[in-house]
Amino acid sequence: MDKNKSGDNNSDEKKESNQKVEEKNNSDQSEHEKIQSLIATEEIPIKENNISKNMFTGITPDMITVMPQKTPNLILEKESSNNNNETNNNNNDKDNSNENNNSLNQSQVRPCSNLDEQIEQLRKCQYITEMEVKFLCEKAKELFIEESNVQSIDAPITICGDIHGQFDDLTELFNRGGKCPETNYLFMGDFVDRGFNSVETFLLLLALKVRYPDRITLIRGNHETRQITQVYGFYDECMRKYGSINVWRYCTEIFDYLPISAIIDGKIFCIHGGLSPTIDTIDEIRNIDRKQEVPHDGAMCDLLWSDPDQDQKGFGISPRGAGYLFGKDVVETFEQLNKIQLIARAHQLVMEGYKMMFDDKLVTIWSAPNYCYRCGNMASILKLDENLKQTIIPFNAASVDDRRVPAKIPVPDYFL
Repeated sequence: MDKNKSGDNNSDEKKESNQKVEEKNNSDQSEHEKIQSLIATEEIPIKENNISKNMFTGITPDMITVMPQKTPNLILEKESSNNNNETNNNNNDKDNSNENNNSLNQSQVRPCSNLDEQIEQLRKCQYITEMEVKFLCEKAKELFIEESNVQSIDAPITICGDIHGQFDDLTELFNRGGKCPETNYLFMGDFVDRGFNSVETFLLLLALKVRYPDRITLIRGNHETRQITQVYGFYDECMRKYGSINVWRYCTEIFDYLPISAIIDGKIFCIHGGLSPTIDTIDEIRNIDRKQEVPHDGAMCDLLWSDPDQDQKGFGISPRGAGYLFGKDVVETFEQLNKIQLIARAHQLVMEGYKMMFDDKLVTIWSAPNYCYRCGNMASILKLDENLKQTIIPFNAASVDDRRVPAKIPVPDYFL
C-alpha cells in the first residue's frame, strides 16, 4: 500500500513539474513574440549606418538621434514626416531637419519673424502674447546694454514728455509729430501707470525701439520702477490682461537697462526729472551704475525726481519726498560747466503742455493731454531741426469717440 501511494505521488509530482515547464515555455514564447512585435513596430530614428532593428537591445545612446519615448517633449523623425498635425503640438528638437522645424508651434518662432506684424497689432491697441513679450524684452535688453547712461543723439529729433499709459493720446502724438521711423523720437520716461493702456503703450515703444533702434530713444522716468508700478497701475494691468506677473517682471527688468539721460548734438541735455547736488558734470552721470531699481536717494534718484523752481536758490527740499528743488543759478552753472545751451525735461504736469524757465535755459515738456482723463491740460512735443531750431507742437487729447475706456478702476491720487 505504501509503495503504491509513493508511486502515485511521484507520478503526480512529475506531471505537475512538466506542466510548470510547459507553462514557462509558453510564457517565454509569448514574451519573445511581444518583444519581436515591439521591435517590428517601434519607430526608432537611427543614424545613417543601417543598423538592423534586431540589434535593438544593443543600441547605445550614440547610435540613435532620439530615444523612442512617446512624450510631448520629443519629435520623432518618422512621426514628423508621417503626421504633421502631431508635430505641430510638439516642442523643438535640436536634431530635427529644417522641414520639421517649419511645423513647430508658431508661437515659438513668430516673434522673430513677425516684428512688423506685432507693431501693427500694438498700434491697434491689441496686446501681444506673453511669449512675444518675453522675446521682445530679450531683444530690447541686448540694445539697451550697449547704450550709455548719457545716450548721444543727432538732430533732427522730436522730444516727448510723459505718456503715462494714455495710448490713444500717444496715437495722437504720432499723428501730429509723424510716424516712426519717418520721424526720430526721444521719449523722456514715464511710459506707464495712470492710463488705461500702459501695457500696449510701453510694448509699442519697445517694439519700435527693437525695429528701428537708431530712430527712437527711450530714457528712464521715475515711474519705471518696481515699487512705483505696483502702486499706480501697471502691475495690476499686467495681472488683469495676462493673468500672471510674468509680463510685469519682463518689463521691469527692462526698466533697469534704460539709459538715464540723453544729449543731442552735444548741446541739449535731456533728463526725466532734473539736476542733483552730487552731480556737476555729465561725465559723472556716465559713471552711475544704472542697472538697478531706482534708489530712494543719491544721484540716480535725484536725476529722475528733481524739479526746477522759480523762487529757489541752489538746492532745496522737494515736496515729493525724493529728489530736490533747484533754481536758476544751479541750471546756469551746470550748463556753463558742461557747455550746453538747454536742459529738456518732463516729470511735471503743465497745463499748456510745455513751460520755458530760467531765460529759456530749461524747458518742461508734457505729452499726456487731459492727464488721468480729468485734468483738462494740453500736451506738447518739442521738434528740433538739423540746426537745433526749436518748434513746440501742441496737441489735445484724442476725441471721446476714439478713446478706449475700460471699466473704471480707482488709482491712488498723485499729481505732483
